[in-house]
Amino acid sequence: MVFDRRPRRWLGGALALAVGAGLTVLGTAGPAQAADINNAKNPGFETGLANWTCTGGNGATTSTPVRTGAAALKGTPAGSDIARCSQTVAVKPNSSYTLSAHVQGSFVYLGASGTGTTDVSTWSPGGTGWSQLSTSFRTGASTTSVTVYTHGWYGQSAYFVDDVSVFGPDGGGGGEEPPVVPPVPTGLAAGTPTATTVPLNWTASAGATQYHVYRNGAKVQSTSATSATVTGLTPDTSYQFAVSAANAAGESAASTPPITVRTRIEDTNPTVPRHAVTGYWQNFNNGATVQKLRDVSPNYDIIAVAFADATTTPGELTFNLSPALGYANVAEFKSDIAAKRAAGKSVIISVGGEIGNVTINSDASATAFANSAYALMQEYGFNGVDVDLEHGINSTYLTKALRQLSAKAGPRMVLTMAPQTLDMQSTGTEYFKLALAVKDILTVVNTQYYNSGAMLGCDGKVYSQGSVDFLTALTCIQLQGGLDPSQIGIGVPASPRGAGGGYVSPSTVTAALDCLARGTNCGTFRPAQTYPALRGAMTWSINWDAHSGNAWSNVVGPHVRGLP
Repeated sequence: MVFDRRPRRWLGGALALAVGAGLTVLGTAGPAQAADINNAKNPGFETGLANWTCTGGNGATTSTPVRTGAAALKGTPAGSDIARCSQTVAVKPNSSYTLSAHVQGSFVYLGASGTGTTDVSTWSPGGTGWSQLSTSFRTGASTTSVTVYTHGWYGQSAYFVDDVSVFGPDGGGGGEEPPVVPPVPTGLAAGTPTATTVPLNWTASAGATQYHVYRNGAKVQSTSATSATVTGLTPDTSYQFAVSAANAAGESAASTPPITVRTRIEDTNPTVPRHAVTGYWQNFNNGATVQKLRDVSPNYDIIAVAFADATTTPGELTFNLSPALGYANVAEFKSDIAAKRAAGKSVIISVGGEIGNVTINSDASATAFANSAYALMQEYGFNGVDVDLEHGINSTYLTKALRQLSAKAGPRMVLTMAPQTLDMQSTGTEYFKLALAVKDILTVVNTQYYNSGAMLGCDGKVYSQGSVDFLTALTCIQLQGGLDPSQIGIGVPASPRGAGGGYVSPSTVTAALDCLARGTNCGTFRPAQTYPALRGAMTWSINWDAHSGNAWSNVVGPHVRGLP
C-alpha cells in the first residue's frame, strides 16, 4: 500500500510511481507532467483513517482483504447510511487529474466533488477480487481543493477500497507522506511442524509491503503475506526463526527474541500389527529383572515405558531416566528406542501408574499435557502415549489433551490405555467415556484384569478374578459398549509377583483369547459371537516376565500372532 518513492521532479520517477502503485492513468486531458504526484494522503489506509472522514461511524480499516501493504478501507452500509468516506485533497487550478482506486465487495462508488467544473463519479457492481475504478476531472480556474469520496449502497454488504490515487500536478498539500521503515513484526508463532517444514505466522506491520523470514540468522524467504512455510529442513532438528518487515524506505530489525522450533522425527512409526502384545517396561528397580530396552523380548509389539513424571505445572510431563537401569547416558537410551522402532516395535511413554498421577482438569492443563507429551516424543523418539492414570480422570479435558497431542504427532501416533477393571464396568464411567470420545485415534485399551476381586460380566453375572470367565465376560462389556474389537486387549500380570491378585497362567490367557476370537476353549461364559479382530494381550510387566524367564511372552506372544 506504500507507493514507490522516486525523485518527484523526474518524469521517469513519476511514471515509476504510477506503475508501482498498480495505477493506470486513463482519460486525462493530456500526458502526465514531470511534477505529477499522487495528491491523496494516506491513500492505502496504512495509518488508519487519518485524513479520511467516514459517515455514521461505518468506516474502518481492515487487515483482510488488502491489495498492498497491511491495511485497506472497509465500509459497511447500515440503514440509511451508505458508509461514505471522503478526503479533501489540495489541487492546482486549471489542471487535469486522474482519480482511481482498487475496490471489491458490493456496489462500490468512487467520485470527486467541488472540482469547479464537472464533478465525476464511477462505480462497480462489486466482486470477490480487486478491480480498479478510474475516472478523470479538470479543476476550475479558482479551485484549490476537491473532495474525493467512496461509498457503498443501501442494503448492501461491506465494500473494500485500497490504493486511492488523485494523480496530477502537485496541489501543494504534500500528497502522500513519504514512507518510513515499518516497525518490527510482532506475534511470530509456529504452527505444527512436519519432519521437513515449519509453518510461521505473525502480526502485520503498518506500512510493510514485504516480510523477510530468517532461519538461524540467515534470510531464507520473502513474502508479502503475514505467513510463510519454511521448507527443506532436517528432521528432528531445532531451528530459530525471526521475521522482519520492509517497504520502499527500508527493512526493520528482525523480531526478537527468535522462536525455537524443532522439526518432527521423520515418520518411521511402525504399524501396530493386527494382533499385538503390549508390555510395560519399568524405569525403576523393584526387584524384577532390570533390563535395557535392547534386551526386551521380541514377542512384545508395543513397549510402554513406565512412567513419565509430573511437574509442578498441572498437566505437564517430564521424564527422568533411572540411573538404576545401567545406561551410560540418555543418548544410549534414545538409541535403544530407535533400534526397537527400526525393528518394527512401538515404544511409547506411559503416564500414571499406581503411585504416579497427572492432573488434567482444565483447558490449560490439557494444553500443558499435549505440549509436554509431544516434546517428550520429539526428544526421545517415543511414537505414542499410554494413559494409565489410576486416581481418577476428567474425560472431557483428557479428551481435549489427547486430541491436541494427536494433532501435533500425526495420524500414526500410538494411543493406548490401561484402565483398572472397575473403570470399564459401564459406558458411564469416565475411562469408558474417554475411550469412546477418542475412538478414532485410539489404538488399544488393555484393561487391567487383576487386583480386582469379583466383578460383573456383560451377562450381569458375578465373576471372580483369576479365571477364563473373568477375562472373557468382562472383556465382553467393552465389545458390547462401542469399542471396536481391534481396540481391545486383555491385561494380566506376567507373574504372581506382578500384582497383588488376579494372576492367571499364560495358558489361561490364550484360552480367553481363543474364546473371544474363535469361540473355543471357553469356560462357563460363552460370548454371543466371536471377535476375530481382537487386538491381543498386555502384561505388567516386561521386567517381571523376564524375571520368570519370559515364560509369559514366550507363550502368549506366538499365540497372539496366530489369532485369526
